[in-house]
Amino acid sequence: MTNMVQNAKDQAAALAMAAYRAAAGDGSLPRAEVHTAPVEVPRDAANGDFTTTFALAASKALRQPPRTIAQALLDHMDLEGSFFASAEIAGPGFLNFRLGRKWYEEVCAAVENEGADYGRSDALKGQKIMVEFVSANPTGPMHMGNARGGVLGDTLASVLSACGAEVSREFYVNDAGHQIDKFARSIYARAMQLTLGEDAYAFPEDGYQGDDIRELARGFLTKNEGFPGETSEGDWMAAMAEYGLSVNLPKMKEDLRRYKIEYDTWFYESSLHDSGAVAETAELLTKAGWTYEKDGALWLKTAAIMRENLLKAGKKEKDIEKLDLKDDVLRRANGFYTYFAADIAYHRNKFETRGFDRVINIWGADHHGHVARLKGALDALGLDGTGKLDIVLMQLVKLLRDGELVKMSKRTGKAISLSDLLDEVPVDAARWFFNAKPDTQMDFDLGLAVREDSENPIYYVEYAHARICSLVEKLAGEGLRVPAPGTADLSLLTAEAEEVLIKQLAAWPDTIRAAAKNYDPSHVNRYLMELAGCFHRFYTACHIREEAPALASARLRLADDARIVLRNGLKLIGVDAPEHM
Repeated sequence: MTNMVQNAKDQAAALAMAAYRAAAGDGSLPRAEVHTAPVEVPRDAANGDFTTTFALAASKALRQPPRTIAQALLDHMDLEGSFFASAEIAGPGFLNFRLGRKWYEEVCAAVENEGADYGRSDALKGQKIMVEFVSANPTGPMHMGNARGGVLGDTLASVLSACGAEVSREFYVNDAGHQIDKFARSIYARAMQLTLGEDAYAFPEDGYQGDDIRELARGFLTKNEGFPGETSEGDWMAAMAEYGLSVNLPKMKEDLRRYKIEYDTWFYESSLHDSGAVAETAELLTKAGWTYEKDGALWLKTAAIMRENLLKAGKKEKDIEKLDLKDDVLRRANGFYTYFAADIAYHRNKFETRGFDRVINIWGADHHGHVARLKGALDALGLDGTGKLDIVLMQLVKLLRDGELVKMSKRTGKAISLSDLLDEVPVDAARWFFNAKPDTQMDFDLGLAVREDSENPIYYVEYAHARICSLVEKLAGEGLRVPAPGTADLSLLTAEAEEVLIKQLAAWPDTIRAAAKNYDPSHVNRYLMELAGCFHRFYTACHIREEAPALASARLRLADDARIVLRNGLKLIGVDAPEHM
């Protein structure tokens, strides 16, 4: 798809190189091995729309002052038929280009012709990528960290897809291991207390205390009237876990659907144990010489693996020693495999069995210490965890209401869950605010999220889209309709506000690519805020109804181009683009 910013960079580089070859041909500049002309977008528009540092970069090779080189380039440069109206020398030897009408017109043409596909690319075509996110413990309600991770993972998957990758969204269900045993014991204890009385059965000290456990116990009792009967506690555990998961997992799926998140795969940890994949993975690590037995348990030589990787990365031995690296248990003395062993087997499945080229996990910042350990274990299996597994660590969420810290739900009086949040805040607002830069702690202001004014960023952006839709509808009623693509005289769009808006439209493809490259979909939010601002300023400065028909049509066409890109951006982050507000 069309990227007019990149096209302009490529053309400016080609013009500079052609000018150099011409200058070298007539002896104005010496010949040298110079093959590229770096082109950038200046931070300050006063320095042109694009600039090349060719003269500075080539100064040593050509043995000429940069400004001398720049002048020779300028003297031999032919801008006829290009995107540029002029070029000029600035500073120590920068060559600055200023755009002409052709470029602005082609930006609008690209938006109009590509429509919903504008901004998409093939940058990641051929790559099979998994994004695993949320993967919340199914023993209780999803919390704010899950809410943030859900949006980041879902939006990142959309961004990667927009760059041409084959993307799969996955939820890893921790339905095995210690937390499920504790979950079952907690339900059992509450069921016993409901049956025999609070004082008749002691609740486990490490049990799950929430009211949701009581509700599960009540539900279990309605389906098992003979409880507890003559059956021992141990015999009830599997049934307790099964019942609890049968209730909680559908609730989680329902809440996530409400949050506009649909997964391609729900992968169950239990399947790894049932299939023997965990035991097989431990055996492979043993055969490779990366395990040892101690005190009846099987240990992974995590410290040795990580030390080897750190040395390869250039770390010094003395610095590695300060890290106090430790080994990890894979199989306990009681014969049960650890969560870490299952996690290694799970990621082996991702790469070896299902063939993903790249795996991206969205984790909370508290998992920081687990990143290198998991990558190292995969390296030990020959699966290149260091190169193919990427972990996005997200910081904590602090909930505010009109600037004041909030810890409890008004409705339930308990810690706010995802479900509680969506009862209080529109889904689109939640998705917008949680799509923040992952590595920064975020403040989510519940009061701001429901405000209907320009202080609320999602309202500001959605209002821009609705404003354009209303404008188009109103003018159509007066006989002025959006011109078909390629029919408006876009050469008339010469006002500063018009050019600024077109430049912002041109920046959309690079925004998507930056979001994909940096694993940071918040690029989209910032872009949309700026685009909405550009449109509002254009609408204020450039009248439509009062102008001559040709100019009015061109401006209406530009307004609709802005609508197309606003809609594309909102859709990418899973937010509606309302036509009326």
